[in-house]
Amino acid sequence: MNSSEWAKLPKHLLDSVLERLTSPLDYVRFSAVCMSWNSVADDNLSKRTAPMLLSYTGEEETWNLWDVADDKVLDLQLELPNKRFCGSRGWLITMDENFIVTLINPFSRVNGRRPKENSIINLPALSTRGKRFKQCDFNVFKATISADPISNAKDCIVMIIYEPSCQLAFIRLNKDTTWTLIDSRRRMIEDVLYVGDKFYAVDYRSQLFSIDITTQFDEEEDVILVAEEAFEQDKRYSVKNYLVELSENELLMVKRYMFFAPGQHDFRMTLNFELFKLDHDNCEWTKINTLGDVALFIGDSSTISVLASSSLGYLPNCIYFLHDWDRQRIDFGSRGPRDFGVYNIESKKFSRDVTTHAAALMKMSNRTPIWTQWTVL
Repeated sequence: MNSSEWAKLPKHLLDSVLERLTSPLDYVRFSAVCMSWNSVADDNLSKRTAPMLLSYTGEEETWNLWDVADDKVLDLQLELPNKRFCGSRGWLITMDENFIVTLINPFSRVNGRRPKENSIINLPALSTRGKRFKQCDFNVFKATISADPISNAKDCIVMIIYEPSCQLAFIRLNKDTTWTLIDSRRRMIEDVLYVGDKFYAVDYRSQLFSIDITTQFDEEEDVILVAEEAFEQDKRYSVKNYLVELSENELLMVKRYMFFAPGQHDFRMTLNFELFKLDHDNCEWTKINTLGDVALFIGDSSTISVLASSSLGYLPNCIYFLHDWDRQRIDFGSRGPRDFGVYNIESKKFSRDVTTHAAALMKMSNRTPIWTQWTVL
């Protein structure tokens, strides 16, 4: 069968093939056959939410992928800049030396292959006041997108948390020519997420804000305080907040407690996690003690949640965590990124190495690793 005949196979047969693929690598190969197969992969994208670990190899512009479910390093490498990335919906987000915010589709940049068209999208430069980090890629603390910038560009809004004070800014793809900065009084935002038709942002005090990006954005009307901190935090430790959507309109906050050794800025250790669910009716956070069948993946990307029962490789009621950017120091020193592992919520115990493969990948890198998901090629 020649290439043109492969392209003419009926969609229902290709859908059936995709249902039988379990490896992300097989999915990459399927999408690369031809345009029609890539289109079918795009249609089935919602089914492929399996998280993968993207880790810098130490070689110029070369990154590895670890498949969590199958516990193996994929036999392909991605050609990406040696930078720190944020991530959302499978896209990587970073900033260059001219403060231009860039979106990168990592799966369109497989080493040894020609990069796909639109694998990199350059947005306008972010113009702000205040001191910034010399290493420009650290000036975006966290970021999220509302929709895929290629397949659904008309609905794509990019929201970032930018330094030096962790404030919010957004831009509407193909509509805005400049970034809109949100009230400078709202500082020290720790995470931002798109849920339903709104963005949600949480600050260091666990205050939750909703942000409705309307045609005529009015900050006084479109930014609303949803929930305030209503619990005591353990002051002995540094705390970082993460947001995650468990199911449709079900919002969760994960509190991560970390210890930094005095005088050793390159040493940190995660000691505990706590979970809080948003009570929409009472506008408050409610503590919960289980994730049930869900596994969470937290780090510099938007938090990923998956049903553990969907694959034998995931551990239910667990949090897979990475050594992400904590605003303490840019480099890792001789230790490298070491604060990673799996936390079991029921037993309250840690497994520090995740697996041998994942640990080896992260320990060879001087960059923060990041969780990513399959995106359209």
